[in-house]
Amino acid sequence: QVQLVESGGGLVQPGGSLRLSCVASGSIFRFNAMGWYRQAPGKQRELVAHITTSGFTNYADSVKGRFFISKDNAQNTVYLQMNSLKPEDTAVYYCNGLQRPGSWGRGTQVTVSS
Repeated sequence: QVQLVESGGGLVQPGGSLRLSCVASGSIFRFNAMGWYRQAPGKQRELVAHITTSGFTNYADSVKGRFFISKDNAQNTVYLQMNSLKPEDTAVYYCNGLQRPGSWGRGTQVTVSS
């Protein structure tokens, strides 16, 4: 059973924007804060943003002020609006629940390059 499906990645120039989407199963979305993670080549997966069930948001210092997380409870969907993208944002981006994570999805590739 597919629990997490990410989409919206692509190739973008530095300074550009992308909006990622993640559709989660109800069992994950309903009972978890939801997070966006990323994994760059040769690096560990890191949490870049999360949103609680009540809508509180938090961001890694590296993306604060540039990335914005939101969600649509009716659609079990979490979004990540990414602005002012930098080459160091290049990574595969994943979403998952924080407290009771599900199986990881395939992620969506974001490449920032001129």
